[in-house]
Amino acid sequence: MLPLADRMTQLGTETAFEVLARAQALQAQGRDIINLGIGQPDFRTPEHIVEAAAKALHDGHHGYTAANGIPALRGAVSADLKRRLGVEVHPDRVVVVPGGKVTMFFAIMMFGQAGTEILYPNPGFPIYESVIRHSGATPVPIHLREENGFSFSAEEVLAKITPKTRLIIINSPANPTGGVVPKAEIDALVKGLARHPTVAIMSDEIYGQMTYDGREHVSLLNYPELADRLILLDGWSKTYAMTGWRLGYAVWPTALAEHATRLAINCHSCVNASAQYAGIAALEGPQEPVREMVAAFAGRRRVIVDELNSIPGFSCIEPGGAFYAFPNITGTGIDSRTLQARLLEEAGVAVISGTSFGEFGEGYLRFSYANSTENIRTAIARIREALASPARKSA
Repeated sequence: MLPLADRMTQLGTETAFEVLARAQALQAQGRDIINLGIGQPDFRTPEHIVEAAAKALHDGHHGYTAANGIPALRGAVSADLKRRLGVEVHPDRVVVVPGGKVTMFFAIMMFGQAGTEILYPNPGFPIYESVIRHSGATPVPIHLREENGFSFSAEEVLAKITPKTRLIIINSPANPTGGVVPKAEIDALVKGLARHPTVAIMSDEIYGQMTYDGREHVSLLNYPELADRLILLDGWSKTYAMTGWRLGYAVWPTALAEHATRLAINCHSCVNASAQYAGIAALEGPQEPVREMVAAFAGRRRVIVDELNSIPGFSCIEPGGAFYAFPNITGTGIDSRTLQARLLEEAGVAVISGTSFGEFGEGYLRFSYANSTENIRTAIARIREALASPARKSA
């Protein structure tokens, strides 16, 4: 066996893709599978965005671009942030990358090393903890509790900061819980961080335009006191149904933007040129497709919460954002990973175990409602039937 570097043993994975592979294998065998596991919109990328990419290719944009993104795209990001959030961001602080994970990786590797600590949400996106461990840093979980709407407590977060803390990761609206952090908690966190001026913050706001029932998305960009240590993660994948385009961006503090660009040069050189022109069209073009998609998700959210609460042993609070429901399944008496497997194999419904998102995800499952209302209702009916079957309950 080839002797790998020790750090390779620290890399985790994203279970959603493993479940997707198994679901596709079952479909190849002729099984009818409803996938409520994968976290991507089921809408097509709006046509004007696709046309912009095609035009870019026909116009000859086939070569390398600047490592941090073409100036027109970085300018479009800056204008969009001004329009949506009222915040002035110089385009030189914007670094365009091939997907949101790249910003996570860059930020964590920039601050994580042996002897340091990085705080991250748990249950939370699994790549946070995976890359923290890969960097050599110690991952310190921020427990997101159901009774708090899966928001963090600013007091608890601040209490976890030690002299070893280098970075805090927050995510609102959140994957996998759909939790939205209230402004009061963010205000309290920012106020408390004044006592810790050497701690950086990465705010993952990839679902920032997906909130419901009048909830406010509070961007940390709106806190100028954090400007010299805030890394904003955002992109096109969720908002514009562009997951496969692999297009994201970060806003970096001025002092870190050059480091991020250098990492880009070493890692991927630049982002696909035609995708960058598509990104401009997305930001500068009509926003009705975004509003229509979010309205559809809002309707599906009501359906899936009602349906999940109709399953004996399930209990689901209303998610405030994103397109995930995170029901408590402790009443079934079945652990999360076992139930994930049973629902796929017996009911033909792909969902994700809460433990895929950290130790505090035990007792929960993640359901994506980025699927049709008809499929959601059919999937829940299958689950009710599978769990009610005497033969299967005793198996």
